[in-house]
Amino acid sequence: MSIVCEIVEQEGGARLPLVLGPAGRIVAWRDGRGIDAATFLSHVRYVAAALPDAPSAVNLCEDRYAFLVAFCALVLRGQTNLLPPSRAPRAVDEVLAAHPGSYALGEQVLEPAPAGYLRIVWPDSAPDALSDDVLATVPADRVVAIGYTSGSTGKPKPNVKTWGGFHASNLGNVARLSSIAGEAFHVVATVPPQHMYGMEMSVVMPLFSRVSVHAARPFFPADVAATLASVPPPRVLVITPVHLRTLVEADIDLPPLAAFVSATAPMPVELAQAAERRFGAPLHEVFGSTETCVFASRRTATDDDWSLYDGVRLHPQPDGTLVEAPQLDAPIALADIVTLHDDGRRFRLRGRNTDLLEIAGKRASLGDLNRRLLAIPGVLDGVVFQLDDSDIIGVRRIAALVVAPDLDEQSIALALRQSIDPVFLPRPLRKVQALPRNETGKLPRSLLLEMLGRVSS
Repeated sequence: MSIVCEIVEQEGGARLPLVLGPAGRIVAWRDGRGIDAATFLSHVRYVAAALPDAPSAVNLCEDRYAFLVAFCALVLRGQTNLLPPSRAPRAVDEVLAAHPGSYALGEQVLEPAPAGYLRIVWPDSAPDALSDDVLATVPADRVVAIGYTSGSTGKPKPNVKTWGGFHASNLGNVARLSSIAGEAFHVVATVPPQHMYGMEMSVVMPLFSRVSVHAARPFFPADVAATLASVPPPRVLVITPVHLRTLVEADIDLPPLAAFVSATAPMPVELAQAAERRFGAPLHEVFGSTETCVFASRRTATDDDWSLYDGVRLHPQPDGTLVEAPQLDAPIALADIVTLHDDGRRFRLRGRNTDLLEIAGKRASLGDLNRRLLAIPGVLDGVVFQLDDSDIIGVRRIAALVVAPDLDEQSIALALRQSIDPVFLPRPLRKVQALPRNETGKLPRSLLLEMLGRVSS
């Protein structure tokens, strides 16, 4: 039987449940056991009572169940979850400074810890287990999170999220995944809950649907397999292209999967096809941003076009695309260039206006240059990007950082010359041991520029 999330109209506006479903529904898996909604809510109330009075807090919990508890405890107290682009001390300090009066909380002992850090704990047994008729509700218009962009294209920017907005965006994700895995499935995620992709797939979804999530964030292939084996089928693995490549190349089997879900970076078609052959499950890539949340998906191994979620409309613009979606109070402009098909219900991505290059009257895209770099045999990882400063004739140079232990820089440049116009050859092109990818596989631009300066000096 499908669980329906009813909007309750009360004085002061519509309200939505803090967690959906009956008290006995499993919300999360941790330490080999399922945690039901009643126990979860008792933990939330326990932690909420211990929080200081403040407008907002940086949620640094690494354990996904602890994050869920802290997230909802803040919501109950009317405080906003601040989600920095990473948990690096500098990133956390910058977000705290941007929100005076805020604090940080987490489940671990941190050394060093942010100023005013609060370590949360809750009892092993469920205090005051709750029944169905006392489940908490939250105003739909309450601001519950401010998510910061990754900084891959510049300085991280804040994006406000309401409880009703999360509910609206979740309807599209659940509808798409339920058609593949059924209404009740179990998520294992390798991405952090602080990232908006991880937030949607491993925090919001277990709260607003019959989905449950494992508390762990497994990294190594063997850990991924063991974590998947600890939850019952149907299983859905939420992952990134970088992590998926490691899984495909590892000599390890996974328990049967209903589906993979991927985001944060373009999924190479060849990798999607290899993953489906290797593990026998469909791979669905989702499309969205911190600004919009997810609004489309595709099965990358078979589809070039993306299918929009219900209620979403795109309006192509000369310099990007305007997105209308149920979770947005007003349309949001993205830098993605698209063409629409099938009465506007499907689209094909043509690139981003920030990726388009024009040098000496010739055009190319950074996305295409990156694909050609990664296609070179022996290149394990790499990135092509445009520098900020112009040369003496006013052209912004293109640079590349490449991980290729068995190749030299000259042979990499020669291989690139075979597939791209010489005006777009990266100069400089530098070999490095590893790229500064963050927890979701993205590459903050500031770190790329810093690394290029080190290897070029």
